Amino acid sequence: MKNILVILGVSIFSACGGSHTSTEIDKNSKDVSIESAVKYAESITTKELKENLYIIAGDEYEGRDTGEPGQKKAAEFLKTQYKKMGVPSPIAEDDYFQEIPETYFSGGIKASENVLAYIKGSEKPNEIIVLSAHYDHVGLDGEGNVYNGADDDGSGTVSLLEIAEAFKMAKKNGQGPKRSILFLHVTGEEKGLYGSRFYTENPVFSLDETVANLNIDMIGRIDKAHEGDDKSNYIYLIGSDRLSTELHALSEEVNTKFTKLDLDYTFNAKDDPNRFYFRSDHYNFAKHNIPIIFYFNGVHEDYHKISDTADKIEYELMTKRVQLIFYTAWELANRENRIVVDGTN
Repeated sequence: MKNILVILGVSIFSACGGSHTSTEIDKNSKDVSIESAVKYAESITTKELKENLYIIAGDEYEGRDTGEPGQKKAAEFLKTQYKKMGVPSPIAEDDYFQEIPETYFSGGIKASENVLAYIKGSEKPNEIIVLSAHYDHVGLDGEGNVYNGADDDGSGTVSLLEIAEAFKMAKKNGQGPKRSILFLHVTGEEKGLYGSRFYTENPVFSLDETVANLNIDMIGRIDKAHEGDDKSNYIYLIGSDRLSTELHALSEEVNTKFTKLDLDYTFNAKDDPNRFYFRSDHYNFAKHNIPIIFYFNGVHEDYHKISDTADKIEYELMTKRVQLIFYTAWELANRENRIVVDGTN
């Protein structure tokens, strides 16, 4: 998440990851009801999230600055993980990178790449659910200190890997999603939402057939407003009701049934002075009238500091948050009809 001024039709502020060890699940029926998702949600574990986050937010990734060696190393890590899981690329065999040329960026930013993986739907493969997170961060300071970006957005980056693994396990057991799911790791968010804007201008799948975007940007910490055991079981949701009342209702229902987090809509207010709705990668989908949900833990004292490190992540809480996103994606992918777009952007 970033605090730089960007132009995306209007002036906005740009806001704001070991190998997998799959849990063995016995093969079952081809039931894809929301109740059947529980065993796959339970494969999303604190252990794997922590292992991968300590890697992606490690010093050797040099803060994952867009176009720089650390970001390139992170892209290769993501590609390797998807190949290990057997989750293919939608671009071409062994090509997981959507290349973004240097000319697309401004300010001397080098060429970069989005990382894409997907699971093909069994019944409605042309309809796409996009799960996104930015894997770039802000690099090094002038003295060589690393901005590890564990929460921003290492937390979202490794969450996509866990969700992809859960859906891959379901597919292996004959319970794969009816609609296709795209796992989109975008670059250049910190520089001005570049990666998500490039994808929506050069979509691999038609935007007309893109049902929804679930965007994960900072879900590993607790902000000051929720400190204390009685208030910390929360996640901020932004944008869920702005374009689709069905998406909002679906999100509420799966949370009530399974994860029971406190869904905080403080930053969803139209007059929110923070303007978070415009400050992460979901916005580039929303402006195309694609329903979105932005999952966010709020800003904390280590935001955009070298102290945003993996040891400070609330891993058990983060696991519940990732499971909520998985359940929401499961229901979006498997319900009979795609959600309606009945709101105004």
